[in-house]
Amino acid sequence: MMVKSNHAFHLVDQSPWPLTGAIGALIMTSGIVKWFNMFSPHLFILGTVILGLTCIQWWRDISREGTFQGLHTLVVALGLRWGMILFITSEVLFFFSFFWAFFHSSLAPTMEIGLQWPPSGIATFNPIQVPLLNTIILLASGVTVTWAHHGLMENKFSQTKQGLILTVILGVYFTCLQAMEYWEASFTIADSAYGSTFFIATGFHGLHVIIGTTFLITCLARHMGCHFSSGHHFGFEAAAWYWHFVDVVWLFLYLTIYWWGS
Repeated sequence: MMVKSNHAFHLVDQSPWPLTGAIGALIMTSGIVKWFNMFSPHLFILGTVILGLTCIQWWRDISREGTFQGLHTLVVALGLRWGMILFITSEVLFFFSFFWAFFHSSLAPTMEIGLQWPPSGIATFNPIQVPLLNTIILLASGVTVTWAHHGLMENKFSQTKQGLILTVILGVYFTCLQAMEYWEASFTIADSAYGSTFFIATGFHGLHVIIGTTFLITCLARHMGCHFSSGHHFGFEAAAWYWHFVDVVWLFLYLTIYWWGS
């Protein structure tokens, strides 16, 4: 029996996923501590698997609510948009702290690192080699995801599919190049303030690229399942916003850490 509400808001049903998500997060963080102290990653892997399965099933339920049950009304969609805007704002502040640490260390280098930046013994990356290629890749991916978005708004199914596939390929290519860059780096995260700020900032950005790529792969799967329409595709919009945010952060990383900082 369907119960019709007299309001436009969506009150979610009872769900086990918040509980399993909390348990998975607890096991994962406890596993990190065990991994660092006892060199055993098994508990961390278990927590990661539980958290990952919880996310998959939780987001599956949300997709069903918005696509098949019609619970994401205009009022709900507006709330989701504001939620995504606030989330991206929090991410901006998250990366701002890394830039603050980098500029604090580079503009006033301490005696411990030889009063110079980059510190003595640090061989920095050439900004016009792999970093520049990665910049071109992400800028191109911003174009392809915008192409896919416009194709979706104009009900051009094949253009949306092609744009999403190209964006995913570029995101995977970027991740592979950054992994190669890390592998060939002559310094580590333990090498003074430069190594710490470099790997923390670029590493978290790389993690965001992986998350954004997964986000876009999910949107591609939903698009192939005809979940989106020209007037109802907030899941895709959220992924596109997130991807553009990742692009902008990389531009600042390239200009400051790779180009100016080297």
